[in-house]
Amino acid sequence: MPLLESKAMKELYQNLLRLQEFEFGEVSQSNKEARISELRRKIPLPILEHYDRLVIRGKKGVAIVRNQVCTGCHMTIPIGAINTLMHGEDIQMCENCGRYLYLPPAAPIGVPEAEPEAKATRKKSGPKRKALARAK
Repeated sequence: MPLLESKAMKELYQNLLRLQEFEFGEVSQSNKEARISELRRKIPLPILEHYDRLVIRGKKGVAIVRNQVCTGCHMTIPIGAINTLMHGEDIQMCENCGRYLYLPPAAPIGVPEAEPEAKATRKKSGPKRKALARAK
């Protein structure tokens, strides 16, 4: 069971995600510009500046972590960063693409289970093989 994030970190992530939804047109609302400026005031300046640098390059600033993988660049996230996200101690960035990482509360944590190996099947000898075997 994932540990609960601190209230401040949870609020920061929610503000970043809402801002991203508004700026990338995923949500349509009548007072969109006012809502964006309100969210920007709630986000600390250093985090907002890094987010804006990503957006200027056409990237989303926040990526969800699924199965220990950044959904922005599809690279594996180190377990230390995953633990920090689970504890809600600090905001984390992907070492590869630079996006802020968000670990949803219901995300499965841990190493994905390996699928059971398929049993090796022996090829059945068909009529052609039998005929070739008799001819020899």
